[in-house]
Amino acid sequence: MIMSLVDAVLGARLSLALGALAVLALWESIDPFLPLFSGRHATGSRVAHGARNVAIGLVNALVVRFGFLGAWTAVAAWSDAHAFGIRAWIGGPAWLQWAVVLLLLDCWTYVWHRLNHTVPLLWRFHRLHHSDREMDVTTANRFHLGEIVLSSLARLPLLALLGASMLQLAVYETILFAVVQFHHANVAVPEPIDRLLRAIVVTPHLHRVHHSVVVAEQNANFSSVLTWWDRVARTLRVSPNLADIRFGIDDEPAAN
Repeated sequence: MIMSLVDAVLGARLSLALGALAVLALWESIDPFLPLFSGRHATGSRVAHGARNVAIGLVNALVVRFGFLGAWTAVAAWSDAHAFGIRAWIGGPAWLQWAVVLLLLDCWTYVWHRLNHTVPLLWRFHRLHHSDREMDVTTANRFHLGEIVLSSLARLPLLALLGASMLQLAVYETILFAVVQFHHANVAVPEPIDRLLRAIVVTPHLHRVHHSVVVAEQNANFSSVLTWWDRVARTLRVSPNLADIRFGIDDEPAAN
């Protein structure tokens, strides 16, 4: 029963991801924030750039599906059978357990992201994501396979500690990827609306700052869904000149 629910959520996640990709790509075409791909071959450059990023994401998704999903499921089943982990220890109603697990998963995502910027080995992989000088919705798929493998391995003790169920993880991943696609998208969100949204969730404004070539700006706005973690850790940063931000890493030309 639980696995059928997980499969349903994962199927919904794929449908949502594809739907969001299509909607945001259309929004980027109609009302982009920045004129990323210019010149005679702008359309071809954009298609090639997007296809490359999505292909990277598909490979990563296959590795996770066939390399780690079974291990995550086994850990979650073990935690449930032994009443191990924070979810079991706090007890209480189901809604409270769900809220705690989802919040802690998002907190871990903040911590992991920050580690990817501070630990040299992790940065060697994570820099592929930041090397994209034409950031758009497809950049949400652009992660080095090494980073995906390491983050997937880190999930094993995390799931045990949280006592998270696979259904909770699947729901969180669905929310996570939807928000990640949104805040990478090259869409023109009016500043008053962006400011209102970023009181709770990560927005394009915040994540554009994070993708700046300026290291001080890269080392800010590590949150992925909720902005609370940046506020608590005092790593939240906004920009008065958002249109002037250059994306990428300054020490390499970075193919797009």
